[in-house]
Amino acid sequence: MKKIDPKKPVLVTGGSGYLASWIVKQLLEEGMTVHATVRDVSDTAKYGHLTGLAERSSGKLKVFNADLLQEGSFDAAMEGCELVCHTASPFLLDNPKDPENDLIKPARQGTENVLGSASRQSSVERVVLTSSIAAIFGDCADIALTGNNLFTENHWNTTSSVDHQPYCYSKTVAEKAAWSMVENQSQWDLVVINPGWILGPSLTRRTDSASIKTMIEFGNGTFKSGVPDLRFGMVDVRDVALAHIRAGLTPEAEGRHIIVNKSASLMDIANILKKQYGKAYPFPRRLAPKWFFWLVAPLYGRTRKYVARNIGFHMALDNTKSRESLNIDYRPFEQTVLDHFQQLVNDGLLF
Repeated sequence: MKKIDPKKPVLVTGGSGYLASWIVKQLLEEGMTVHATVRDVSDTAKYGHLTGLAERSSGKLKVFNADLLQEGSFDAAMEGCELVCHTASPFLLDNPKDPENDLIKPARQGTENVLGSASRQSSVERVVLTSSIAAIFGDCADIALTGNNLFTENHWNTTSSVDHQPYCYSKTVAEKAAWSMVENQSQWDLVVINPGWILGPSLTRRTDSASIKTMIEFGNGTFKSGVPDLRFGMVDVRDVALAHIRAGLTPEAEGRHIIVNKSASLMDIANILKKQYGKAYPFPRRLAPKWFFWLVAPLYGRTRKYVARNIGFHMALDNTKSRESLNIDYRPFEQTVLDHFQQLVNDGLLF
């Protein structure tokens, strides 16, 4: 692929989202022009932070209406763009009432609609797709399928379905749809970002992100009686945003990229917070037994199969490709956790 022209606009779908906002911020600070899509351009409160970022930077911002389920909805926003960062996708970890329509259809169809627009715009050279490690594995127990207890970009999630881990399934089918569309055209190439659980400070006071909601629960007493022994691949939102930009602007970038700093547990997060804030908040102080969560899982939007296949399992991911190909130098995990929690305190979301 030829080098992206920095004078051409860059499209960021779902521009007002938790991750997308950081992508927009970093692009604007580089002096680039950003086209950002939102669901309702008249709802300026939802994206006012983006216009504020543009006013304080050397870059330019233009906001467009777009709907993931409407074919051609992204055509106008994509006009003149050589680079497209597609981040927009539903994020619901608790079991939705209608996973097909709430998660899977908008993830798959939204990806197809965005890439369809890319094929209609002759200017587009590269699409960077926000996928997830959820497209690499569905349950921590899947580590046994790797042969060496390490997930890499070569692995695909084969254990999720509409009925089990539907969010993970939605990310898998959406990414597979994207790779299928790549094979049927030669105009643009695709680079995929597979981040883990994204934490780190938000650029807004919105709390509709699952990551932000969980961090608030660490401080409001939701977990004070204990947390399950769950491990996740953790990563800072600022590092994930940078990975998207590097993936877009590095001509040699290709394929999938695991974007994870380290594997860490809920108790690891609690211990970092307790060390910094002491007894100022009702942080969890112990691990709760697996059998307890197996009993109460349905009350909290989880299935007992999820508990059986995720609590108490080791989990590790190989981030070598992201460090070598995209030159990502991950922030310390402690900094991510503390910066995130302090942002919530500063914004009055924790008392």
